[in-house]
Amino acid sequence: MTDAAQPGATELTAKARALASPLRWRILRLCLHEPRTNKELAEALGMNPGSMHHHVQSLVDVGFLVAEEPRTGARGAKEIPYRAPGLTWHGSEAPLVGPVLVETFLQEIQGVHPADLEVSRLGVRLAPEDHEEYERRVGELLEWLRSRDTPGGDAWSVMLAMHPDVQQPRRDAEG
Repeated sequence: MTDAAQPGATELTAKARALASPLRWRILRLCLHEPRTNKELAEALGMNPGSMHHHVQSLVDVGFLVAEEPRTGARGAKEIPYRAPGLTWHGSEAPLVGPVLVETFLQEIQGVHPADLEVSRLGVRLAPEDHEEYERRVGELLEWLRSRDTPGGDAWSVMLAMHPDVQQPRRDAEG
């Protein structure tokens, strides 16, 4: 991203505020592959449609949700479906949201059968250049997965996390 395209502090603050809720991340996930209305989102997440409108509007205001053409609902009322354009894919659009993503993940796996939950965990020590290589390769893998998104395919959610092991000493902290 060029300097001219980078968001300013006010825009980043608005985006961070919009993404500070696990509920809003769940809304984005639900609207990623299929546009959904406030009513549909409220039903899927067990909420009041009026409360849902507030959350949807917060995401629309910063461009994380986009309104599509209005449609007529089952009772003849005008409905506006929203879709997520995938802007939260890149870290610059979703700064400092790690803890919220973990909480979202924990909420999203409620009710998932343990046999259906695939989790990998590894402890490793890396030199800085190896950590950079890890970030590059994982980025490539996730980009490949994103490019394989197939309408009509089975829906999967992927979360890969890497963090410093706070229970182990860091090289820069050693004497």
